[in-house]
Amino acid sequence: MNSYEHTFIAKQDLSESQFKKTIEKYENIINNNQGKIIKTENWGLRNLSYEIRKNKKGIYYHIKFEGLGETIQKLEENENIDESIIRFLTIKVKKIDLDTNYFTKKEDQNNGKKWNGIKEKTQKKETQIFQN
Repeated sequence: MNSYEHTFIAKQDLSESQFKKTIEKYENIINNNQGKIIKTENWGLRNLSYEIRKNKKGIYYHIKFEGLGETIQKLEENENIDESIIRFLTIKVKKIDLDTNYFTKKEDQNNGKKWNGIKEKTQKKETQIFQN
């Protein structure tokens, strides 16, 4: 089985119960078509870069799963028909990354140290200068 990452954007005017039904629908499609969901992430309501079908915002949902080509075909067929979905994208990956959370704040990833990366870079430069 191949590894995939799939993201879809739902309309912002969906109620919470409608959005949960949409999520369940697509998770069931994956599971019923020889797929296995590894991880799901609800990225929440976000601004779109440009207006899509008269929508300026959308609710993002990301699924990491393993499946076959048939799984992707069924998933995308249903998303093309569904009017509550604005956009979707499926990417085949070599290995599913379970560690990276793309929409967490930098402070959370560095254990509260906001400028951790800058400190490390300056320390490396200082040691290089003194070694030469």
